[in-house]
Amino acid sequence: MKLLHVDSSILGQQSASRELSAAIVATRRISDPALEVTYRDLAQAPLPHLSAGSLAQADAAEAAAAAEVMREFLEADIVVVGAPMYNFAIPSTLKAWIDRLAVAGKTFRYNEQGMAEGLAGGKQVIVASSRGGFHQSSGMDFQEPYLRHMFGFMGITDVQFVRAEGLAVSPEQRGKALAEAHGLIRTALPMAA
Repeated sequence: MKLLHVDSSILGQQSASRELSAAIVATRRISDPALEVTYRDLAQAPLPHLSAGSLAQADAAEAAAAAEVMREFLEADIVVVGAPMYNFAIPSTLKAWIDRLAVAGKTFRYNEQGMAEGLAGGKQVIVASSRGGFHQSSGMDFQEPYLRHMFGFMGITDVQFVRAEGLAVSPEQRGKALAEAHGLIRTALPMAA
């Protein structure tokens, strides 16, 4: 079994989404010691944002990097994504990664009726989501709906979220939110694979 671990937080060791994504991967390694893990850090090695040159594959190095991103994603059985909420959405580096994945003929196609059909199904995606405030039911969450839509567009129906909210409210709330998220990782996610 192959797992792709993607982090996108710019906060390094202070990042809650990195802490949670690492815990998810560690839990999966315990349940499957033979698990093959590929790691991609989008803050340390960001992909270029999509441009006309990207689509034309004008830069050989950029095209090769995009092909590698696609290979990693398509080969993975499980994808763990560390996704902090920045300004009510995902980091731009995570968007650049998704832009490299949403490719006609690779992860989706259009049928004769012009409807999109996902081609990357059969995977599980687990998103470690961190948020400074409380946004899940506020109407200001453009992170989770976007990620659910994009992975669903690619045919992935098993998308789970581990959320830590209110991290910037107080140190006590941060501790409580992280403890609850770690509890979910320990109790619910090992059985989900």
